[in-house]
Amino acid sequence: MQKFFKVYIPIVIALILTGCKEEVKKPADSPIKENEPSSIAVTTASILKEKPKNLAAPEGMVWIPGGELKQGAVPQDKMAMQHEKPAIDVLVDGFFMDITEVTNAQFKKFVAETGYITTAERAIDWEELKKQVPEGTEKPHDSVLQPGALTFKKTKTSVPNLYDFSQWWHWTIGADWRHPNGPDSSIEGKDDYPVVQISFEDALAYCEWAGRRLPTEAEWELAARAGKKGTTFFWGDDISVLQQRANTWEGEFPVTNTKTDGFELRAPVKSYSPNEYGLYDMAGNVWEWTSDWYNNNYYKEVNTTGEVQKNPQGATIPFTPNNPYAKEKVIKGGSFLCSASYCASYRVSARMGSSMDSSLEHTGFRTVATVAMLE
Repeated sequence: MQKFFKVYIPIVIALILTGCKEEVKKPADSPIKENEPSSIAVTTASILKEKPKNLAAPEGMVWIPGGELKQGAVPQDKMAMQHEKPAIDVLVDGFFMDITEVTNAQFKKFVAETGYITTAERAIDWEELKKQVPEGTEKPHDSVLQPGALTFKKTKTSVPNLYDFSQWWHWTIGADWRHPNGPDSSIEGKDDYPVVQISFEDALAYCEWAGRRLPTEAEWELAARAGKKGTTFFWGDDISVLQQRANTWEGEFPVTNTKTDGFELRAPVKSYSPNEYGLYDMAGNVWEWTSDWYNNNYYKEVNTTGEVQKNPQGATIPFTPNNPYAKEKVIKGGSFLCSASYCASYRVSARMGSSMDSSLEHTGFRTVATVAMLE
């Protein structure tokens, strides 16, 4: 896997970058039929749709009505990837979801009350790290094995190979949630920005403290669609309004961002209008962790059963074709780095695998709560 990387600490960055790859837009595939109307083999009567009258929405959350969903690529989406196909029939119970991504202020409160230390702030244990790399890999110098995370840096010239993401992702010692762009950066005065440089483990720790959990991929898509069925984006199919609806990359990636949408990097939460359920930033800004294992073949394997999935939890095992060592979780929503020429992951069905210990400046999370968790 190191053949992709020409950086000064190939082992550490290879481990993390294999889990943070955003897929480059590919030519359109042959027409797909998986999102055409189909009969649901089980009744929706067993699904919890409406919020119980005795329960009020927790502060900062909104009720997501339960229902049926075609999870995955829609027929008209020419940018859809193979791992989004064929779409699957799912039934999902209603639940509560954060209206915004977890903010710096919220995460700061969690850390203050618990003393939690994030993955990016911890000393690197080579004995543990070497279990995740090919046998015989030599230990890097101690000056390299220092706490840090991945940060983005624009390139100075056009990039002919958008698959080589080491050209813009750099391992930065001292980068963490308090210093998302490196040791000289700060979140001072940015309480309402989404917290980033958060690993899957960090997100779980916050959830445990808050009495919440991460959404499944099916829950995330149901919430993002907000009742709209069969559309490419959460607002419909009109890409011309993208800059009014989401924080993404405008211009030539990764050289120039014209900031037509108002921001070059992360934006404060609620900078753009919400979807019909009142959820903000369900496209762009920062990627969001889900609880599902990333398995490249998940949609294909589910469709071989012909069964409707009720409250699916995703794949039972992880699988990333180009990295047998990877154990990745699905992230959703895209980020400020998504562009039409690069990954176009502001689409509802877009998904990506990210290593569980990855911390990046474009990845955060939001939480959900079920009726059972609150009763």
